[in-house]
Amino acid sequence: MKNVSVKKMVLLALFATIALTIFVVESALPPLAPIPGIKLGLANVITLILLLLFSEKDALIVLFVRIILGSMCAGQMMSFMYSLCGGLLCFAIMATINRLLRKKYIFITSIFGAIAHNIGQIGVAIVMTGSLSILLYVPLLMISGILTGCFTGLCAFFAAPKIRHIMSV
Repeated sequence: MKNVSVKKMVLLALFATIALTIFVVESALPPLAPIPGIKLGLANVITLILLLLFSEKDALIVLFVRIILGSMCAGQMMSFMYSLCGGLLCFAIMATINRLLRKKYIFITSIFGAIAHNIGQIGVAIVMTGSLSILLYVPLLMISGILTGCFTGLCAFFAAPKIRHIMSV
C-alpha cells in the first residue's frame, strides 16, 4: 500500500472492526421472521458510510474483511459463500447507484443493495440445493430488502455527517 496515510489505515481498520462487531452481534440475535435469510443487515451501514466518506475501493476492502472474519468469528463458514456472493452483488449495485446519484439519496442506494444481496443469496441457494423451489422466497425477500434497506440507508444517512465531523477533529 503506497501513499496510504496511517490515519486512513487506522480509520479503515476501525470501520472494519465496527462492521465485524455489528455483524457478529446481529448473527447472534434471534431471526426477525420465520423465513430464512431475513435480517436487518446493520453491518451494511458501515459499507454505506464508507461509500459516502471514502472510496469504493476502501469500502470493498472493509467489506471483504468483514465477510471473511465475520464468517470465521460467527462460526458460519458454511454461510461464507452466501455472504460473499450476496455482499459482492450488493456492493456492485450500491457502488453503481451511488455514483449515478452522486452520493445523494443513500437510502435508495441501500434499498437496491439489500435487494441485490437477497438475489445473490438466492442464486447461491439455488446452486447449493439444485432446486428452483427457493424462488418462492423471492417476493418476501424483496419486501424485506426494501424495508431493511430503507432502515440501514437512513441509519447511514444520519450517521455519516456525524462521523465526518468526528474524523475531521
